[in-house]
Order: sequence, then structure tokens, then C-alpha cells
Amino acid sequence: MSLLHIIKNGIVDENPTTRLVLGTCPTLAVTTSAINGLGMGISTMAVLIGSNIVISLLRRVIPDTVRIPAYITVIAGFVTIVQLLLKAYVPEIDKALGIFIPLIVVNCIILARAEAFANKNSVIDSAADGLGMGIGFTIMLIIMGGAREILGNGSIFGIALYGSAVSPALAMILPPGGFLAFGILIGVVNVFSKKKITTIGCTSCGAPCKRKYDSGEGGK
Repeated sequence: MSLLHIIKNGIVDENPTTRLVLGTCPTLAVTTSAINGLGMGISTMAVLIGSNIVISLLRRVIPDTVRIPAYITVIAGFVTIVQLLLKAYVPEIDKALGIFIPLIVVNCIILARAEAFANKNSVIDSAADGLGMGIGFTIMLIIMGGAREILGNGSIFGIALYGSAVSPALAMILPPGGFLAFGILIGVVNVFSKKKITTIGCTSCGAPCKRKYDSGEGGK
């Protein structure tokens, strides 16, 4: 599988938000604005790429019996680096995202790609997988955050779009608006996709890494 195809899988075919339905908690919580979605997406993408590379490098060294704790340790290291960088250079984003930056450590997307892909593929392929998944996640967060910000606050990236004559639908930046926007987004993707969503998580993915895993070929 070519690098471009691996990246495309993460953005379109196996998008973690709308196809695998992973990382739902931060998706619903941080998308009250487009800038929050962008910050969360880039942070997650940085952790994805870094952890995928390290786990792929160590895949023949880490014993199967402790692989999950080892993955968590690697992921936590990259999350710490990302959070320190946010605090140093974009403290406003760090404050807005709050606890959801440390919670990247237990984000289903990160651990799922470590177990399903990085543990069974080369460093380059694993980096491409992290990039594709990160871009796909970021795009969907920006779309959701932008839609909720426009409807609920009358702005996009903090820029006012209409004056006081129009009252924003404040519910869109509250939790009910997050569920509504998320459901509509998945529904739209499902309508225009040839492959319908019937299950969630990595079981819904028909990628080669899953087929190898199911057949017992993974990791060989």
C-alpha cells in the first residue's frame, strides 16, 4: 500500500471521527469553536505521528505481555511534550482545551493506531498513517467547530459574521448542539459514502492491517 493511499485512508476511508467513530469525547467537548478544533486536531496529530514512529521502531523489542503499558508510556511522553509547547507558545489554546490535552493519552484513536497499525508496519508507513489519521481528525473537528461557532456564536475563528440583528442559536455551543452536529456530520458522510457505517471502532475498518490481524498474520 502506497504512502498516499495510507494517508487517504486516514482522511477519507477510515476517518477516525466519521468512519471509525473514535475520539468522540474530545470531538463533542472541544468543538465549540473552530480554533479549538484546530488546536485539538493538531495536538492529536503530533502525538499520533510521534507515537506511531516510536512504537513501530520498538515493535520487535516490546514483549506482547506488556505492549499496552509500553504504548501508554510512549504516548504519555509525547502528550507531555505537546502540552508544554502549548503552554509556552499558545497558552490561550492550552487554557481553552484544558483537561482534554492530557486526556490524549487515553484517546482511542492513538491507542487504536498503535495496536492496529504501528505495531505491524514499517516506520515510514506508520508515520504516514499517523499523518493521515491526524489530518482526518483535524478536518472534522474544524468542520464541527466552525459550524457550531457560526450558528451558536455568529462568528468563525473569532471573526463576527453578522450583527445584532440576528440572534445566534446558543444551544449549538452547548452539549446538545455538539451531539446534534456530530450526528448530522456522520449522517452526511454516511449518505455520500459507498461503504456504510454499520459498526464502530476498528471493527468497521476493512484495511489490510485489520485483515492481517484477524487472520493471525499481524506482527510477522
